[in-house]
Amino acid sequence: MSFNIALSGLNASQKDLDVSSNNIANVNTVGFKESRAEFVDVYAASLLASGKTKVGDGVLTSEVAQQFSQGSIQFTNNALDLAITGNGFFATVPEIDSLETSYTRAGQFKLNADNFVVNSSGGHLLGFPVNVDGSSASVSLSTAEPVLIPTASGAPTATSEVDVRMNLPAGDAFINNAPGNFDPDDPLTYNNSTSVTIFDSLGDSHIMTYYFIKDNPATNPNEWMMFAAVDGNVIDIEDPIGGTNPVAGTVSGPLSPTGVTGARLLFSASGDFQGQVPTPANGGIVTAAFGALLPNGADTNQTVAIDFNLDPVSPSPNEPTQFASNFEVTALDQNGLAVGRLTGIDIGADGLVRATYSNGTSEPLARIAMVTFANEQGLTQVGNTGWKESIVSGTPLAGEAGSGTFGTINSSALEQSNVNLTTELIDLISAQRNFQANSRALEVDNQLNQTILQIR
Repeated sequence: MSFNIALSGLNASQKDLDVSSNNIANVNTVGFKESRAEFVDVYAASLLASGKTKVGDGVLTSEVAQQFSQGSIQFTNNALDLAITGNGFFATVPEIDSLETSYTRAGQFKLNADNFVVNSSGGHLLGFPVNVDGSSASVSLSTAEPVLIPTASGAPTATSEVDVRMNLPAGDAFINNAPGNFDPDDPLTYNNSTSVTIFDSLGDSHIMTYYFIKDNPATNPNEWMMFAAVDGNVIDIEDPIGGTNPVAGTVSGPLSPTGVTGARLLFSASGDFQGQVPTPANGGIVTAAFGALLPNGADTNQTVAIDFNLDPVSPSPNEPTQFASNFEVTALDQNGLAVGRLTGIDIGADGLVRATYSNGTSEPLARIAMVTFANEQGLTQVGNTGWKESIVSGTPLAGEAGSGTFGTINSSALEQSNVNLTTELIDLISAQRNFQANSRALEVDNQLNQTILQIR
């Protein structure tokens, strides 16, 4: 009997050594959770045996239990390196259409050849589909799908409006024969000009220029005429409702001599913006369709509304002014977008994956799925720092990072192993001494047996 007791002690000490050695071996494994060998004594008694004199039958390994305490966070320069602070696991599948889900805390993710987010073992990271505003369309694990980073470009947007804020110099002189001799290539035929880059429906850029001419103060005091051109081609200002536009001039110089229709800006004696023609009630200042001037096949019906932010009730800081100061443009904004190229991926603490493009836009792609279990220690280890659900662990509960009991996600960070190397080395020494003690007990038992066998 004593042989078996000592042998069980040796086996337990060996198991303890194995567990400590495995913890030490994985001290630098990202997302690794240390294990602890748990032992119970063995006690067996028959119906008629005396419990007062019964000796135990040794030791038995009850369980090698993993400890899911938080590991330290190490920051990196890779946006796809992810670390969980708090409860939860990442969910991965080996193939796009697979239902064999694994769970991990190791966030060393990267892009594969098809631009899916995968870990080092090829597991595809699962995420919830999202709406346009970034909210989750569903938080059910059954609707989660592999996170795909699109290779497509950000779609262009044709410019439909330009917002202008400026000061027109009150002291500028009236140009004789204006606007009859207006020539965009001759700066002596207009007082001031400014330009803005606009975009057509295909994302190509074009230069839209605005020319301002001081009207005759004797007949139209504090009034300015404005003409517009795209890529040097003068275009008409139209009244969409069909009202009368009193500004008309003749284009001369290198351009074909044709009539061109402009707009009119009206100021008060104090320099405040008072009105415009066409008026906002009639659709405001809108260019004629100029797509026919674009040689790339873009939308031929493109027009641009020129918004001077007219407030007919009271002066507004967003309106143009006519003060005794230099010509100054304080704002010249347009709402078009060029073709965007993918420039980066941002992942928030709530797991929202957002793609950013070179044209200044961003697009939500998915929200990384988080999973928790009622009993984490009941998960089944499958290697590659991964686990699978078992009967003991309970069913997976999916949700968003940062909500409820779910932890948050740190981008450009990794969760290190939670192994305490100092503690493990002490445990290793203790296990070694236990092994030596049980070996000594086994040796003593052997000597006693040899003594008995030598009795004659």
